Amino acid sequence: MKVLKLLRLAERSVLVILFLAMVALFFTSVIAREIGGNVATSMAWVEEAVRLMNIFLVFLSLGLALERGKHVAITNLRDRLPELPRRILRAVIDLAGLGFSLYLAWLGTEMVRFVLKMGQTSPTLGIPMGWIYMAPVLGFGLLGLRYGLSLFGLYDRYTEDMPAEATP
Repeated sequence: MKVLKLLRLAERSVLVILFLAMVALFFTSVIAREIGGNVATSMAWVEEAVRLMNIFLVFLSLGLALERGKHVAITNLRDRLPELPRRILRAVIDLAGLGFSLYLAWLGTEMVRFVLKMGQTSPTLGIPMGWIYMAPVLGFGLLGLRYGLSLFGLYDRYTEDMPAEATP
């Protein structure tokens, strides 16, 4: 599935770029503090920027984590069931995950609208806070996509072997 392969590549690229940017900003901030004076004062925004980048990093990784089997799961019962009940249980899990993810994405969208209407901005960056609330919307949207693809059989997230296009 080429679209999913491109999505994986885009997600991994964004996550790596975010992480490297966070490291570079913190490193620069530490150097600026050592220099002191006006340089350190002018870098006051870095801490808030890295905090916001970390929020996006966490939420944007939800879909990849599910796809790679990194979410917490209790598999003792599921793996011991006969084939038909196991498939039904997996479908119920995927359906519940899809519903929950879409509900949280919808709640996040409502929160974005509300906060944007309020006009609140971040203290040092001056970014409208509503845009920061897009992180859960995007993250749970990507998570819901993975649950949906698994539910409709477009990929099997329950296999032990990760598909070749999902490997780093």
